[in-house]
Amino acid sequence: MAALFYIAAAVAVVAALGVILQRTPVYSALSLIVVLCALAVVYLLLGAEFIAMLQIIVYAGAIMVLFVLVIMLLNAGREQPALRESRLARWLGVPLLTAFLLGVLLVVWSQFPRVPPPAPLNSGPAPIGHLLFRTYVLPFEVTSILILVAILGAVVLAKKQL
Repeated sequence: MAALFYIAAAVAVVAALGVILQRTPVYSALSLIVVLCALAVVYLLLGAEFIAMLQIIVYAGAIMVLFVLVIMLLNAGREQPALRESRLARWLGVPLLTAFLLGVLLVVWSQFPRVPPPAPLNSGPAPIGHLLFRTYVLPFEVTSILILVAILGAVVLAKKQL
């Protein structure tokens, strides 16, 4: 089990780097799908089968279709490299990146519990549905409206360029 976790984690990290380093937006979106599927494997290993299926169906399926649709509507091409590089970025970039990564590593390391983790919670559809549609119904609806507005904004921006 631990080996499968490390494989899924490594795939997620490499694909996340692919999201950042790709020059073509469609390839970045495909790398993001790989990240989301690797996270679904991690959820499966944690015993949260329902969350894993939601991860694949909702995020890797529906949300990524919307991302690709917006990319196609905006007709985003290849990213053009910068014409000149900043000397300040060249000299301060690596030390600041190292300090940032060490800080993140320190925070993550401090969050690991010193005692064994508790037994996994029930992650079936009933408790999640109760939380989603009773306790957190307002944030859920606000998020859906925000996604709708973002799609409409992308369509308006694409129409103005044509």
